[in-house]
Amino acid sequence: MAEIVCIIGNKGGTGKTTLAHMLCQGMGLLGQRSVCVLTDTHREPLDPDGRRYLVADARTREALGKVVDKIRTLQGWLGVIDGGGNRSEMDRKLYSLASVVLLPFRDSHEDIRTVIRDLETFPRAWAIPSQWPANPWQQEAAEKTIHEQLGPYADRILQPVNALSASKLLLQRNIPAKLPTPLGNACRALACQVLDMLEIACQAPEEEIEDEPDGDGMNEAAAPSAAEAFDPAPTRH
Repeated sequence: MAEIVCIIGNKGGTGKTTLAHMLCQGMGLLGQRSVCVLTDTHREPLDPDGRRYLVADARTREALGKVVDKIRTLQGWLGVIDGGGNRSEMDRKLYSLASVVLLPFRDSHEDIRTVIRDLETFPRAWAIPSQWPANPWQQEAAEKTIHEQLGPYADRILQPVNALSASKLLLQRNIPAKLPTPLGNACRALACQVLDMLEIACQAPEEEIEDEPDGDGMNEAAAPSAAEAFDPAPTRH
């Protein structure tokens, strides 16, 4: 049966959608099959062509049920559900479905106040610093804020995902045939972190890699077609 990871949180703008696609991209680069599930009614489905993962449209309650049921039948797959923001009822539903629950937050006091409430509401969830500053001085200030305000939750905070301008390429309707190396590195690192939480063997990703090959050179095992096992088309509305 497939594992399900839900990315939720009561505040919008924390990078949930970006993380969902980065996680699926990283899974594909590591040879794992995954489906990125859209539930945010304010977003439109992305084209699955050329991606290392599948996409599914689950913006209605009925569609979500069908997609989750389908994912659960796929042995060895990972379903990554983008929960969207400001939807407490949906967050509770997704929390009940998931093997791993991620709560992204940025280095702002508002985000940290919100993630503290979410950590208390969802005791199995993990906070993950998202869009984290790469500048050393900004990082130091952000880490100080975490230490001061999130100290009691230190054992539930994952490694940060740094801000990366190239990550927006994954959110384009049509993905470029070639993606930057730093983006691939970040996606691999995130995927390996989640696989470790799921107790799925993962070799530590290399920090320095060559540019990713064009879409035509992708490993078929890492980029299955929808016809192989999962066809999201029937769930679209």
